[in-house]
Amino acid sequence: MTSIQLALEGAARVLFAGLVFGAGLPFVYALAMRCLTIGATTSADANGTIRIRATIVGKALAVLLIAFVVGGVVLGLVMIVASGQGEVVRFDGIIPTIVPKD
Repeated sequence: MTSIQLALEGAARVLFAGLVFGAGLPFVYALAMRCLTIGATTSADANGTIRIRATIVGKALAVLLIAFVVGGVVLGLVMIVASGQGEVVRFDGIIPTIVPKD
């Protein structure tokens, strides 16, 4: 019974990480692109060129969400590089640290 429980816990962790890093980050990026249209104005000049101007609130939200996506990508790369060098990333506080495996 214990081995089945451990296998299910491991599968749940892998599923959660896959959702966060696999589908979650593209969703947050798409949300950031959608935030650029919040209150945006469109105008057309005499040549027929259409210009879309995003609001400051939309730009600020988009920048925050894209910073979150970039942070997730960097964290994933750090975890991959650390495991390749025989170390592990530990989350003792807000800032993750790279420590040798126990």
